[in-house]
Amino acid sequence: MSNITGVLHSKGATQVVSDKFSKRDLVIKTTDTYPQFISLQLTQDKCQLLDAVNVGDSVTANYNLRGREWTAPDGTVKYFNTIECWKIEVQGKAPAQVSDHVPDNADSEQLPF
Repeated sequence: MSNITGVLHSKGATQVVSDKFSKRDLVIKTTDTYPQFISLQLTQDKCQLLDAVNVGDSVTANYNLRGREWTAPDGTVKYFNTIECWKIEVQGKAPAQVSDHVPDNADSEQLPF
């Protein structure tokens, strides 16, 4: 299992390629010293995973590398790679703010400090 962590930089709309195939692209910007923009693809029912994620969210995406060979009509052989995402987790949602306010009816002798 491979994964990548970073910030969701962009997300595309679902593209229906045929009645049997749909895809959706996303780009994650890594938070390395030299950030990289990594393009991944969701396919079929996984396209909906991106609906709950917003651009700017810190995410971890699990993916598989896919490769295929294609022979052009002129006989030239070409190779294509895809980084196919199958799971996205949103990281670091901001925790609820803790209030410093002490209610008026609080008994100061019961406070632990």
